[in-house]
Amino acid sequence: MESVLTIKRVPTMVSNYQEEAGQELGCGRNCLGECCLLVSKLPLYAIGSAADGNELSAGFFLNTLLLGQWEDRMSRGLFRYDVTACETKVIPGEHGFIAQLNEGRHLKKRPTEFRVDRVLQSFDPSKFNFTKVGQEEVLFRFEASADGKTQYFERATVDKNHSPSVLAINVSPIEYGHVLLIPRVLDCLPQRIDPENFLLALHMAVEAGSPYFRLGYNSLGAFATINHLHFQAYYLSVPLPVEKVPTQAIPISKGLEKSGVKISYLLNYPVRALVYEGGNSLKDLADLVATSCICLQENNIPFNVLISDSGRRIFLFPQCYAEKQALGEVSQEILDTQVNPAVWEISGHMVLKRKVDYEGASEEYAWRILAEVSLSEERFQEVQAYIFNAAGLVESGKQENDANEKKKTPIPTSQPLPTPYAEKCLVLQ
Repeated sequence: MESVLTIKRVPTMVSNYQEEAGQELGCGRNCLGECCLLVSKLPLYAIGSAADGNELSAGFFLNTLLLGQWEDRMSRGLFRYDVTACETKVIPGEHGFIAQLNEGRHLKKRPTEFRVDRVLQSFDPSKFNFTKVGQEEVLFRFEASADGKTQYFERATVDKNHSPSVLAINVSPIEYGHVLLIPRVLDCLPQRIDPENFLLALHMAVEAGSPYFRLGYNSLGAFATINHLHFQAYYLSVPLPVEKVPTQAIPISKGLEKSGVKISYLLNYPVRALVYEGGNSLKDLADLVATSCICLQENNIPFNVLISDSGRRIFLFPQCYAEKQALGEVSQEILDTQVNPAVWEISGHMVLKRKVDYEGASEEYAWRILAEVSLSEERFQEVQAYIFNAAGLVESGKQENDANEKKKTPIPTSQPLPTPYAEKCLVLQ
């Protein structure tokens, strides 16, 4: 029996950002570039430490501020379509994959403007980037507090020596409350993970404080469409299929003594992944996951990340769909669905563009699409070994085995792994 999902709406909150009528600042476009942002006053949510306390009420960040501001932007017609009108259902079956019919998204979202066979690429100011976004799309700034206390300011000036991090709507949303976290927007960072900004994303998950609010990240080559550092997030009031899958702990004999992070892998899921949980601090968890992502980036391995359970659980999915697509190894039947398996699809929330696919969606159908994304078992084990080597982790029992296999020479993490892409390969999305 199919289960149809409905949206739980929050009351609309009047926008906290009100430009003076007729007033023009900067270049006059009211954008997120230096010309306008440095002379603007945007709302600021300042993150403090738990020890210094939180002056705000429980639920303020997610319900009153984020979702309330998102509703305000929807009432002002800033989205390209009404995602709350899209049909959504839970597909019958063991995993409970979620299907959404969104027939207009692929026609109205921004096209990819860069090569998809390189995970690391330089920022190109001539391409679309978030400095070109209008400030009306921004909900608020999200940054560390200057005095250690969590506070909210309705209007805050921007320090020209400190690039602000902002939360903006995704104008082509997948789900209710779909937003973009853009760290240090004026620094024009390319789409690549680093420890500082990954920690910022975890802080956002903690502040939201809801298991139904997740953050996601897509690398270049894994269906990121903009080469300007950003994380996505939205609210969906059911568990994602990947969150319900059992895991198997990986015994680590060396490297996790100080951090307290637990690493495991998924069982019985179409996409192979590493799962990171716990840690003695949020920074410990962020540093280890970021190190793993940096290893993948430097070795040109596309990947997706899901931040789950209010920042306590991270799923890392190395993937190869674009690679298979370039090599002609994806069936035409699957290509015809036009499903781009990015972080949300991989996590089990399937965004479908054709009514025929939505009406006929089954667990077997979802599994077949996602299985095309996954690395083979052999390749996954190789990639896991590269990650562990980069992070200084030693799997229990591996030290003795490695000592006995002197003929095997691991590839140094400082050297890129060979890629099957043709040198000038471009994959259209």
